[in-house]
Amino acid sequence: MAFGGDREASGNWLMGVRDSVQRHVMSLPDLARPALENLPERSGLNTIPVPGRVKSFFAAFRKGGPVRRALVDWFNRQPLVRFISASLLRRIMVSNLLGFVILFGGMVYLSFNSGWLINAKREALRIQGQIIAAAIAGEAKIERGMIVVDPDRLPTDKNARIPFRDDGFAALELSISPEKVAPIFRRLTQPTSTRARIYDRSGNLVVDTDDLLKPGQIKRLAVQETTETEAERPTTKDFWTRLQHWLIDKEVQVYKEIGSANGKYYPEVRQALQGDDAAMLLLNAKGQQIVSIAVPIQRMNTVLGVLLLSSPPGEVDKILSDWRDGLWPLAGIALVASILTGFMLARTVAGPMKRLSESAEHVSRDIKARQSLPAFTGRKDEVGQMASAFGAMTESLYRRIESSEKFAADVAHELKNPLTAASSTAQALTYAKTDEQRDMLVEQIQGELTRLSRLITDVSRASRLDAELALQSQEPVDLSEILSQVLSIFQDKAEKYDCKLKFILDDPEARGLIVNGNAGRLAQVFTNLVDNAISFSPSGGSVVVKAIAMGGQIEIRVEDDGCGIEEDKLETIFSRFYTYRPTEHSSRGSNSGLGLSISREIIMAHSGTISAENRPSADPNAGPLGSRFTVRLPTQEPPARGGKTSGRRA
Repeated sequence: MAFGGDREASGNWLMGVRDSVQRHVMSLPDLARPALENLPERSGLNTIPVPGRVKSFFAAFRKGGPVRRALVDWFNRQPLVRFISASLLRRIMVSNLLGFVILFGGMVYLSFNSGWLINAKREALRIQGQIIAAAIAGEAKIERGMIVVDPDRLPTDKNARIPFRDDGFAALELSISPEKVAPIFRRLTQPTSTRARIYDRSGNLVVDTDDLLKPGQIKRLAVQETTETEAERPTTKDFWTRLQHWLIDKEVQVYKEIGSANGKYYPEVRQALQGDDAAMLLLNAKGQQIVSIAVPIQRMNTVLGVLLLSSPPGEVDKILSDWRDGLWPLAGIALVASILTGFMLARTVAGPMKRLSESAEHVSRDIKARQSLPAFTGRKDEVGQMASAFGAMTESLYRRIESSEKFAADVAHELKNPLTAASSTAQALTYAKTDEQRDMLVEQIQGELTRLSRLITDVSRASRLDAELALQSQEPVDLSEILSQVLSIFQDKAEKYDCKLKFILDDPEARGLIVNGNAGRLAQVFTNLVDNAISFSPSGGSVVVKAIAMGGQIEIRVEDDGCGIEEDKLETIFSRFYTYRPTEHSSRGSNSGLGLSISREIIMAHSGTISAENRPSADPNAGPLGSRFTVRLPTQEPPARGGKTSGRRA
């Protein structure tokens, strides 16, 4: 296989194209680069109609598409996937080991990718060959187109090995004298283990470093016939060599030892005789790699021979094997580290989550065991946050359960009162002596039944309040519009009780009273507050609704001229079923005591607050001027023109 094979050449070509494109793009002037941006939109390419079949095909593979869902379902049904997914510990261990396997596999694969080492060896042989060829050509002189080495100019070495040949081989007419070349040839190749051979321009072997003999030794070189057209594939000797042989290209040629036969059998020699350097990657019979390079011996632009250099068989494999052996200790350390980190993650993540799961299951059976939930207060990571959120959720659930129990008890008590009153009044009918007494008792019974019906309606609404607040969407609403509509509704009632309604808007920045919420529920709150204010105001009094935009909040005040509220009742009035109405105002209203409680829940669902206070008088000895209910809500930026935002209760 020649260096720079198809795969390597194609990869280098693609990398070259990519680098060239990047250089050209980066070199574009600042004025030309914007012209290429958004080119599909400006050229109208994005308006080209796409066939419906193409759209449906790609839609099937998108997230949520039928094909993608089918593939995900099939993948999740596989036994191995189900086994790994059944435990967080298994997922952590598999994730750690998978990363280790990919990393180690990549390192092993790179150890077989010996292209960098072969290229380095090729360049080293090329430089060495050029030096040797230049030395031989420089010490020679040309006679009739043949190289004749001057014996007097050759270096002498008493231990120089010279080749002796039999009569048949000596009868060959060589363009390079073996006896004269051998000493300098041996001296130049002695420092390395590289095998070197010189062929004349006819392909005849002149000298071979493997056949150089010391004086007094004789080695006969038999000319080997190369009748075999194609060598057999090598038989590898071990696992790593077989694996490497499988990874490299199957077109790598098998090295054939031809002895003293004509060198034109080697492709690199034939190419070098044309005047070009040629390098080859070969495999010997054991599957070991051999780097071979042929360098022409030239004098005055005339090729007089070829120098063939070959690396020792297995030299490249030995370097890679030594490097690969160094991976095993690192692989062992990495494997132990992956296992230890997996168990550490399992202990710090999977363990606490398992404890939380077991505690949650225990709490689901007995809500009073909520204190057994692990707190993990010392952890500031996601596990600690989840444990804190889990505990807060459980406490909130417990408070809701307690509230539901208390609500049920209050409902039973409140329902019992009108029923008891109606029952007592019905019994009193038997003692009525006149029609007037009987009509009065019947009217009382009807009043209690009306109160009972209204109470049942209010209880039904209150029981659905939490669910409705959680499910209803929220969007930016303008409180000024809601307040104007509410006041217009109560205009007739205010006139009936000789009460004046005033609306004051304090918005210095003219940004509007925009909040994020549910318009219907907010209107319910202000309706209840204005209704109570009218019912408590004396004849000739006034009810003032003032809206103030202050920083990041909007404050709504509802003030009346009534008798005020007792100081110890300012918080109690927001309790369920609590009613407070002085005798002089009893004829103006009748309620179930759920209005203010529902109003507080609605405002809290909107991340706001509601409170009650008395309007102080200028005279310290005088009573309050009336009561004041204050609602504070966070502001919301008004939506852009044509835009609309929505959300849910957090």
